[in-house]
Amino acid sequence: MKVYDASNQILGRLSTVIAKQLLKGEKVFVVNCEKAVISGNPRYTTGKYSHKVFERGDVKRGPFFPKYPDGIFRRSVRGMLPWHQPKGRNAFKNLRVFIGMPEELKNKSLEKFERADARRLKTRYISLEKLSLALGAKKRW
Repeated sequence: MKVYDASNQILGRLSTVIAKQLLKGEKVFVVNCEKAVISGNPRYTTGKYSHKVFERGDVKRGPFFPKYPDGIFRRSVRGMLPWHQPKGRNAFKNLRVFIGMPEELKNKSLEKFERADARRLKTRYISLEKLSLALGAKKRW
């Protein structure tokens, strides 16, 4: 079981590491997912995600895109797994994403991926918290 801290981590880079761990059969827990960041112009990123959420086909039949930070994080990891094969779906079941720090994981040692550190970025970025609020999510964390 691995516990990753997503605060100040780049979403895509951390998602690739997590997807590889899941395919190996590990259970992965991610805490503080609302503090993960997406690199690039915040206005462009918000527009890209809001287009996916609001300009979809049928409201009842989908496609469905998440608005909350944990859902956005899970969806990015899911995109890096072979979802249409049984091994991808079984691997995705071993992923748990939390907003904030849950009580049962406070005593565990948290891992950070060094190459995914957002302090190394030279561009602008937006956090998942700000992105989800821009998409219309009600703050529940």
